[in-house]
Amino acid sequence: MNVETITVGPLAVNCYIISDPVSNEAILIDPGSESKRIINLIEVRNLKLNSIINTHCHIDHIAEVKTVQDHFKTQFLIHKNELPLLEMLNDSDGLFGINVSGIPEVSDFLKPDQKIMIGKYTGTILFTPGHSPGGISLSISNHVFVGDCLFKDSIGRTDLHGGNYDELITSIKTKLFSLPEDTLVYPGHGPLTTIQYEKNNNPFLR
Repeated sequence: MNVETITVGPLAVNCYIISDPVSNEAILIDPGSESKRIINLIEVRNLKLNSIINTHCHIDHIAEVKTVQDHFKTQFLIHKNELPLLEMLNDSDGLFGINVSGIPEVSDFLKPDQKIMIGKYTGTILFTPGHSPGGISLSISNHVFVGDCLFKDSIGRTDLHGGNYDELITSIKTKLFSLPEDTLVYPGHGPLTTIQYEKNNNPFLR
């Protein structure tokens, strides 16, 4: 399995392209900004984009999803609890210097424990709310893509619309910390980490 990170936009969001090197099938996680750069990379790699999955719908993670979706004519998937944030997207245009390309069309809603296929690889959707009402993570092989739920030495903020500190801590401890300790954690911002490192070192989770 190939994982390519593209850090985009003024808030340095980590967008991830996950692909099967044999079939070239791929999914895209959180293409928040710099859509032309993302589209170009997918085309240069000759990937077959199956879907766009958003871990949540804050503007920095979703502002240019519509451009990518329209270009590839692909499906866009979120948890249903993110709909209120999605519907507020145009009202946030220009916030943090981020321009919104439009509201993408939701193809389907992700459900806890739902399986996501990427060629021969199978991922599992984890429901990890707290940073936002419908936050999800994607666990696949020994990787987990967590959005803004968990960071190296930190956790997601909970003072934004729909945030809940207790829910976030519960999500991390019951969903993410149940994964094998050698699992690589791919956050929405900042460097990679591991489940073991965060269990042992994260000051919010000791």
